[in-house]
Amino acid sequence: MEHITIIGNGIAGITCARHIRKNSDAKITVISAESEYFFSRTALMYVYMGHMKWNHLKPYEDWFWEKNRIKLKKAWVDKIDFKEKTLHFSSEETMDYDKLVLATGSVYNKFGWEGQDLKGVQGLVSKQDLELLEENTQNCKRAVIIGGGLIGVELAEMLKTRNIDVTFLIREEAFWHNMLPLQDAKMISEHIKSHGVDLRHETELDKIIGDENRRVKSVITNSGEKIECQLVGLCTGVRPNIDFLKNSELETDKGILVDEFLQTNIEDVYAIGDCAQLKQPPAHRRPIEAVWYAGRMMGETLAQTLTGNAMKYKPGNWFNSAKFFDIEYQTYGQVSAKPGENEMHFHWQHQDNSKAITIAFEPNSNKFLGINTLGIRMRHPVFDHWLNEDRKIDHVLANLKQANFDPEFYTHYEKEIFKSFKENLQKF
Repeated sequence: MEHITIIGNGIAGITCARHIRKNSDAKITVISAESEYFFSRTALMYVYMGHMKWNHLKPYEDWFWEKNRIKLKKAWVDKIDFKEKTLHFSSEETMDYDKLVLATGSVYNKFGWEGQDLKGVQGLVSKQDLELLEENTQNCKRAVIIGGGLIGVELAEMLKTRNIDVTFLIREEAFWHNMLPLQDAKMISEHIKSHGVDLRHETELDKIIGDENRRVKSVITNSGEKIECQLVGLCTGVRPNIDFLKNSELETDKGILVDEFLQTNIEDVYAIGDCAQLKQPPAHRRPIEAVWYAGRMMGETLAQTLTGNAMKYKPGNWFNSAKFFDIEYQTYGQVSAKPGENEMHFHWQHQDNSKAITIAFEPNSNKFLGINTLGIRMRHPVFDHWLNEDRKIDHVLANLKQANFDPEFYTHYEKEIFKSFKENLQKF
């Protein structure tokens, strides 16, 4: 019987295992050193905030794995012998495989700052990071978060629930402006500040200062300001977790290089999820996409190939979602943070500063390119359909009600949004 081995039990690896089992009787082993069972990584913050318990994070009952004949092994893979098709564990055990799926996920970035390895300095990616955060915030009065991404704002929200003062240092002139257009980014900045966070724009970390016990006591910013703190959150993005593969014959760049079938340069070895880097990504998609949706789609696609139905990875139109404190964010298609001459934006914002949309379109053809929604829930299939049909912005605005997830919303504001667009046409 063929043995398919998956290293990593995140959304990519587990989705792959489940879909292999739907189509095959192959022997499946999923290996993870992080946790015994698959858990919802996006819900980690709610355990810290007291809204959920650890066992609430498991989407499947413990019996699910045995019933579906998916063997789970908690172990750390030190080395892979690709020629012999053998995994070598830190426990000195070994395991042979026929086909190998690398779904090793991400680790948080460190950029060589002085003091980055002091006690009380950490990122927030893994279950172990959350356990460390619990320990590091026992007597914490003030924290400094470095980097304005999605993990950073999650950490800020988590810490505020423990009444910890938070100073948030970001390089951009507004929050996440490397991904969000300026008006959206400014709105989120103001919303974060409204929750009592000391958000500092255009401010970077210079170094981290420790005490005699090698525990953090302050940071120095690039302007020379000293900020006392007992915790530093490193939230300057993530990178593929592939250090243990660097000196092997596996072809890597920032991530593990894969073709359109998610196959590496080594036969019977594949990579999916955060650790995978597409050699030729589709238009408007990035080579590495460390997002839940991409991991799930990769897992589903690869499972088809591994069970005899060779399938190319075609992620389609970009989409993502997140939450900034009380404001939910969704994006569909292409909405550039800094649009070029072939992209224009229509922005509407409600007077209460908790709801907004930004629609991107081509100025010459009026072709709809994408939409960001803040504080409004929209239906993904509707926007996906419009993007695939190359609809015009006029059609999108006239039919926004179709995409409305909550009918109550657009019964109040649909006319206002359309009227605002018509009044602003002269700007375009």
